[in-house]
Order: sequence, then structure tokens, then C-alpha cells
Amino acid sequence: MLGTSRRMFLGTLAFGASAISAIRAFAAGGDGHAAGYDVAPSEKFMTLVPRKSGDPVKFTASLDSAPIKATSGGWAREITTRGLPLATGIAGAHLFMNPGGSREMHWHNSAEWAYVLGGHSQATIVDPAGETEIVNFGPGDLWYFPKGHSHAIMTLGSEPFHAILTFDDGLYSENGTFGLSDWMSRLDAKALERALGTPSGAMLKIPAGETYIMQGKVVPLDSPQARAEKVLPAARTHRFHLMQQPAHASSDGGTLHIASAREFPISETMTAMVLKLKAGALVQPHWHANANEWHYVVKGRNKVTLFAADKRMAVAELAPGDCAYLPRGCGHSIENIGNEDSETVGVWDSGTFSESTLADWLAHAPRHLLVNNFGAPEEVAVPKFAKRPLIVAAAR
Repeated sequence: MLGTSRRMFLGTLAFGASAISAIRAFAAGGDGHAAGYDVAPSEKFMTLVPRKSGDPVKFTASLDSAPIKATSGGWAREITTRGLPLATGIAGAHLFMNPGGSREMHWHNSAEWAYVLGGHSQATIVDPAGETEIVNFGPGDLWYFPKGHSHAIMTLGSEPFHAILTFDDGLYSENGTFGLSDWMSRLDAKALERALGTPSGAMLKIPAGETYIMQGKVVPLDSPQARAEKVLPAARTHRFHLMQQPAHASSDGGTLHIASAREFPISETMTAMVLKLKAGALVQPHWHANANEWHYVVKGRNKVTLFAADKRMAVAELAPGDCAYLPRGCGHSIENIGNEDSETVGVWDSGTFSESTLADWLAHAPRHLLVNNFGAPEEVAVPKFAKRPLIVAAAR
């Protein structure tokens, strides 16, 4: 035993001395092997890494089948993370108001974005500094109300008004709105009269609960009320005429319009999108490194393919009224699988727009790298890739 211990001790000293020598040699310009960094390849390896099995991620829902909140002047439906758990960053809603309908003054702890699908309306917005904007909206327009900016919406003209709304918080709900009538109806009437300087008994006449969207008289489009706009300068206005602007991307397959904070300065937390695809057209595989995407199908039928985290794939077909949530960084593509044009509206939850496409990456990567990446037996087995339009037309 003593002999064994002695040999181990001497061996340890010898190893320590050789290690010190190796470190000194490496520090003096050795090649690394002298430092004891020799490693061997594994004798066991996989030809291909197995694909993820199990249930695919659920990333779509039917907004227009969601529960409805309706009062005399209109209604709204919503999808939050409670109904679509993946959608942690964005909640969506569909707002419809009758002619003469008016959504009462309210505000949120999240920003609100909207795209007008039909009809006309007038919004009155008061920001925390007390600056007021009164501005009219029509089809193809956007609004953006930062959190805390109180606002009210009133239908103009004899046609109904409806819009798709989103909020930069997946847990946002209409039930979390701070509304004028709901708040005032809960306060002590006499204390409220003192605070507002109104005559005695005046506050006893206000509604005893939330009015939400109330039916009123129709306000004609050519009326003095409709013409009483007070539009703020471009840097501060809450309105943007999206569909009057040039398309961000255009091809024989369709168009993509966007509005980031660069084009619409007040929209600091969201970038708008309106995607129109001709039958058979495809938005090539791509991803957004800095934002989640939420979109709603207005018309047509799209197939969306999602390459999600944890090696999961999911494919879903969307019809009018359906929405999709595509998490930040996840690869995805959109294809019109119907016989007519499709239209999709939505947002990314960042005021800065960025996009990376698969075709762009392949076009820029050195050819020898791709040959290696694909494990091609020879270079001719890997095609030569070139930049492609974002929207690819149907094959002829």
C-alpha cells in the first residue's frame, strides 16, 4: 500500500510538472497540442437529428367566434392570451358600431392600434398633457393611441363602422378598460358635483353603469360636427393614411404595406401591416427578430406554416375572421390557398420593423458553406440561390 501511494504521489508530481511545462510552451507560442488540448471525434453520431414529435403548437384562433360584448350602439369581440395562450405579447379585437353609435371616452394601460375595414368615424383624443386631437377615419386608415391617452370613437355617416384593433399586451381585455360612465357611476354624486363644479343634483342624472357603445343620432358625413377636425402635426397625430402610401413590397403576387414608427411617429410600440395576396401567391419563409406578429384574415383563405421554438412545426389554414400569432424569431410563411385574392391585416409589437428571409440568407451565404451545411456529396448537389421577392407569385 505504501508503495502504491508513493507511486501515485510521484505520478502526480510528474503530471503537474508536465502540465506546467505545457502551459509555458503554449504561452511561448505553442500550437495548443502542447497544452494538452488534443480531442478525438466521437465514434457515435447521428446521420440526422430526429425531428420533434408530439403535438404542434397552437397559434391560431377564430376572433369572430369569440364572445361578444354588445350594447345599443355596437359590439366588440376579443382574443387575449386567455383564449390563445401563445399570444403573450398582443391581444386583438373586432369593433363594430352602428350608424349613430359612439364608443364612450376611455383609456387603457396598454397602447391601442386599429385598422379601419369599413365606414367612417371621428375620434376625440386627449393626451396626458391636455392636448386634444379631433380626427376623422375612413377605410385604409390607422389609429394609434398610446397608453393613458383617453379617446372616444363616434360613427360618421349612414354606414356602419368597423375596425380591427390590437393592444400591446396579450392580457389586455375590454373588461380592463377605464371607462367614463363606469367610473363616474361609482363615485359619490355629491362629491362628484363638488369636484366638477356642477349644480346640485346634476350628477344624479348620469347612467347608473357602463354605457360602453351607445346608440345616438346619426351624424352625417357633411355635417358641421364631421367637419370639426383638429388634426395635430405629423409627429404627434394619432392617424395615418396607410393605404394611401407606397407599398413596402410589391410583386406579381401581391403587396405588403407597413407603417412603423418611422412613417407613423406616435406608433412607438407597433408596426402595422396590410398584406394582399393573389391566388396561389406565397410570402416566402422569413422571421422577425425583434417582434411578435398578430394578424387577422379579412378575406380569402391562407395557409400559415410556423417553425416554432423547441423544434416544433405547425400548419394552419385561416379563413375570414381567424387570427394568428407568430412569436418573435419563429420562422413562418403565408400562402394564399384560395381561388380569390386574400387580405390580411395585423401588427408587429415593435415600432421598429425588421425582417429576415430564408432566400436572402441562402443568397448571401458562401457556396462552400452551404455544401457543408447540407452535407452534399458534391457541390453540384446544392443549387445556386439568388435573392427573391418577398411575395412570390403562383407558379404558371
